[in-house]
Amino acid sequence: MPKSTGSLSKPDLHLVAASEVYDLMRGPQTTADRVKRLQAEARALAIEQVEELERQLNEAAALAREISAGGDAYPVGARELASRLAEDLPAKAETIKAIVSRLP
Repeated sequence: MPKSTGSLSKPDLHLVAASEVYDLMRGPQTTADRVKRLQAEARALAIEQVEELERQLNEAAALAREISAGGDAYPVGARELASRLAEDLPAKAETIKAIVSRLP
């Protein structure tokens, strides 16, 4: 599904192995074949979601940095918490990235 960014839209494309493309002209699959295909699809979707979490953690860290540097306009407690988040979230995002990169 294309993601819209203003007036420009970029398609949400992912590379897949040829073995992951389902051939509609093929005859019925065995149950075991279907299970394997569905498990592969589920893994691919799970990886996409984990990658989205990584992206959002990095975005949250950037926002937290802005708030922590925002001065007196922000409540003291919010600035302090944002400062800690700005330090912690990038490390969490890197950990997630490392976990995903180890997958086959």
